[in-house]
Amino acid sequence: MARLPIALQLYSVRHECEKDLPGTLRAVAEMGYEGVEFAGFYGRTAQELKRLLDEVGLPCVGSHTPWAALQGDALAQTVEFNRILGNRFLIVPGLPKERTATRAAWLETAEMFNTLAAQLAPEGMRIGYHNHFHEFTPLEGELPWDTFFGHTRQDVIMQLDTGNAVHGGGDPATFLRRYPGRALSVHLKEHSASYDTALIGEGEIRWQEIFELCETVGGTQVYVVEQESYRLPPLECVAQCLQNLRKMGK
Repeated sequence: MARLPIALQLYSVRHECEKDLPGTLRAVAEMGYEGVEFAGFYGRTAQELKRLLDEVGLPCVGSHTPWAALQGDALAQTVEFNRILGNRFLIVPGLPKERTATRAAWLETAEMFNTLAAQLAPEGMRIGYHNHFHEFTPLEGELPWDTFFGHTRQDVIMQLDTGNAVHGGGDPATFLRRYPGRALSVHLKEHSASYDTALIGEGEIRWQEIFELCETVGGTQVYVVEQESYRLPPLECVAQCLQNLRKMGK
């Protein structure tokens, strides 16, 4: 299989982006990252962002899209923004409590995602969901992750965050196997029970198993590095994460 591109979730360097977005994007490109995923747009228009990305040769591989931005009249504006940006993957990074409080609420949420998936398909876009850790705590006899992905369409993206899953007691490999072809975008995040600033390759994640599954059964199209704890300046941390992945053959 061809090597998958490695992108950066810009939340990892959010404060740098707030201070100097053009310079931060340039630095990310110079490190060797092959795309970015947004988590907020720093007050910029889609046209401005696209121009900045084009200048440094970074495609947009996803955006963490607030739930409210996909509801009602806001949906059309969100679609148009992402169309200009050249982004196909609209990933919901979290949900209101009422959407996740009970198993019934998760089932209703799954149906809402199915409706959004059908609405986005003609636009060439996909909806997805990104886990934190609570999705791997049983709720009424079932893991919310299973309640949700067991009742959503095949084209709803399972954006599995490896570190968050392990933190919640979940095994990423299990879910890559259980939901084949759905992990189009995977967040690479380390987890260490004793070392809370661990970078990719320094903790407990079984990376080679994850890579093999992503590249065989997962349907993965892009790896997205996310680093949320720092022992060095954030830009140095994400640079080291990429270097460590390269040493692993990625």
